[in-house]
Amino acid sequence: MNTLDVQRSRHVARVYLNRPDVRNAFNEEVIAELTATFRQLASEPDLRAIVLGGHGKAFCAGADLSWMRSMADFSWEQNRADAQALADMLWAIYQCPVPIVGRLQGDCYAGGVGLAAVCDVVVAVDSMSFCLSEARLGLLPATISPYVIRAMGEPAARRYFITAERFTATQGQAMGLVHELCEVNTLDAKVDEIVAALVTNGPLATRACKALVQDVAGLQITDDLRGETARRIADIRVSVEGKEGIQSFLQKRPPAWLA
Repeated sequence: MNTLDVQRSRHVARVYLNRPDVRNAFNEEVIAELTATFRQLASEPDLRAIVLGGHGKAFCAGADLSWMRSMADFSWEQNRADAQALADMLWAIYQCPVPIVGRLQGDCYAGGVGLAAVCDVVVAVDSMSFCLSEARLGLLPATISPYVIRAMGEPAARRYFITAERFTATQGQAMGLVHELCEVNTLDAKVDEIVAALVTNGPLATRACKALVQDVAGLQITDDLRGETARRIADIRVSVEGKEGIQSFLQKRPPAWLA
């Protein structure tokens, strides 16, 4: 990997954007490597948590300036293909069945907000700032919009998409984009605390919980939905992991997945 630093332990992967000299701004190489990395991680059954962060002073400052200069001469077809690659990268991260913890510090701008929005739990340094800055450049945050609107809500997205104002981590938490605030010197400890909680839970149940939220959010409560949710809990109750979890609780012992 030229643009990422991927670290592995038995059940946890840590993926860091590794271009600190440009505040981890992304280009076509970063997009390709993130896509390939998350597709690979999605296929690993023993993985229980992924941390997504950035080395250096910033999480991600959006698009790389050199990359943006090269796009100035692109045809419509080239721009379409380039934007599709970004959309596919975000989808690869969003649909990854493994829970993802975002580790955010410094600046989180434009496409960087999209990366934050596809994480399941976001931990942010309280002094950092966010900005959906595309409108300042005569552009729009199109490819990140499905995820950002879900994460921060439609009213907040309407404001910050069209004003391109900066907002604080505290404001981001109030919107729902950020889950935990901490000081910079406690960032890794807080991330590790959440990772430890994820690793403790039933691995298959945790993945099923992530899928449940994605599948159910925004749906009307119909007969079909009620039936589907009943089917899912019945499936997991009779699974090996479900039976083990209940038995370990009743017998007051650690479950097998913590052995």
